[in-house]
Amino acid sequence: MADSYTEVTSQNWFSRIGESIKGIVFGIIVIPLTIILLWWNEGRAVTTANSLKEGAAAVVHVSADKVDPANDKKLVHVTGEAKTDALVVDSHYGVSVPALRLVRTEVIYQWVENKKTEKKEKVGGSEETTTTYTYDKKWVDEPVKSSEFKKPEGHTNEGDLIAGNENMSAEKVKLGAFDVPEKFVKEMGSPIARAVTDADLATLPADLKEGTRIQDGAFYFGANPKEPKVGDVRVSYEIVKPGTFSILAAQIGETFEPYQTKAGDPIYFIEAGSVSSDKMFKDAARANSMITWLVRFLGFLFMAFGFMAIMKPLSVLGSVIPFIGSIIGMGTGLISFVLAGAISFLVIAIAWIFVRPLLGIAMLALAIGAFIYTRKLAAASKPAAA
Repeated sequence: MADSYTEVTSQNWFSRIGESIKGIVFGIIVIPLTIILLWWNEGRAVTTANSLKEGAAAVVHVSADKVDPANDKKLVHVTGEAKTDALVVDSHYGVSVPALRLVRTEVIYQWVENKKTEKKEKVGGSEETTTTYTYDKKWVDEPVKSSEFKKPEGHTNEGDLIAGNENMSAEKVKLGAFDVPEKFVKEMGSPIARAVTDADLATLPADLKEGTRIQDGAFYFGANPKEPKVGDVRVSYEIVKPGTFSILAAQIGETFEPYQTKAGDPIYFIEAGSVSSDKMFKDAARANSMITWLVRFLGFLFMAFGFMAIMKPLSVLGSVIPFIGSIIGMGTGLISFVLAGAISFLVIAIAWIFVRPLLGIAMLALAIGAFIYTRKLAAASKPAAA
């Protein structure tokens, strides 16, 4: 059952001014870094797009039935049955299964600290902070350091994972006449749950067998699965079964490796089922677009936070009267986001001018318009701030 601990602290106006001035340094550091990130992201996006375009033009469709030496070092697309005569063996637990991959996942029962903070400005510029720490017991991926809790008393963690997580692959996996390298096998398919059996329990090493039981298809290392204790461990498995797979990569002898494009990016795709090369390239282009927009958004967001940190002293100065401080804070926040948006557009536009001039120029015009709007907004806010 969760319990909680609440701490109330207060910071006077002069101290807040000092802290906000320190935040200016944060903003000065973050803004140039986000500009570099945005510039790098545009270059990365173009390189990936050009690499995919190059690959789509160079790909050769081959049969899985035999290896043609004439395709050596070429980018090939092949679909066939991936299978192996070998078992995947987890040597630590003695579990062995007929599969392409065996994925082991361990979790441990631990105390976990959650933190919630609420701030309230007072007349005179001081700020009261109420922080509530709540503690729950949960299954987590790794041990939690309870010594770092705000209130470690009564929430002491103990125990450790036994072997940790591992992604194991079968040896000598074949796709028709081709040998599939271990790097590729470890990325094949989406694992499905594989319940631990009594036979698996019987093959556990002697030092792990005592007291171990099966609970919900997993090994349970602890006294009572119905009443877990801190330090108890569960070990579960997932597998990827043999089946039809499509691979797009460089043919090297009788195996595969990533295809190095002249544009810069290595290419290799592995998908379950019979998937055409066109779909693989379209999926990769879609993923590239999503990553590009995600990085753009994060860059814009961090840049806005940087500007907000630089302008934070203004709202703290006005917080002698909380209402005034809130108004200034909203104003500087709006200016920060508009300014961040304008600079982000500017950086992206300049980067694109080198590869797509028309689009880059259009974006540059939008960025200039945003700058003009920001200046008008800042000028209009001066009388209100005064």
